[in-house]
Amino acid sequence: MSGIVEISYDEISDLRDFIVSLNVSSGVVIVEGKRDTAALKSLGCSQQILEFHRFRGMTKFVDSVSDKNLILLFDSDRKGNYLARKVIEQLERRTRIDLTYKKRLMQITRGKISAIEELVQYEDFLNQ
Repeated sequence: MSGIVEISYDEISDLRDFIVSLNVSSGVVIVEGKRDTAALKSLGCSQQILEFHRFRGMTKFVDSVSDKNLILLFDSDRKGNYLARKVIEQLERRTRIDLTYKKRLMQITRGKISAIEELVQYEDFLNQ
């Protein structure tokens, strides 16, 4: 992303609350890859994070997480939305899947970010 993104005080405050809420949730955070994990951790996320791509396929992923409450934080691009639909199809009757955090994140950032890894742009503001 080029240029300077304007970040409001409300965004920072809401993002802090978001991370606190994520940290006290009872679910396992599911992201697409390691840059997403790094971005969340840079903002202070201490919740367990699993990376979808480390499972090397939907079947292995589904078998590994079917007994957990899941917080899906896939990107808001075509690939992320496709993966979210597939995970929901495979797991909706087997476990609890929470999409409210993704929706909340999109509200907080007003759609400025579409990839979880882009959250690193907030790191300096949150860690002040």
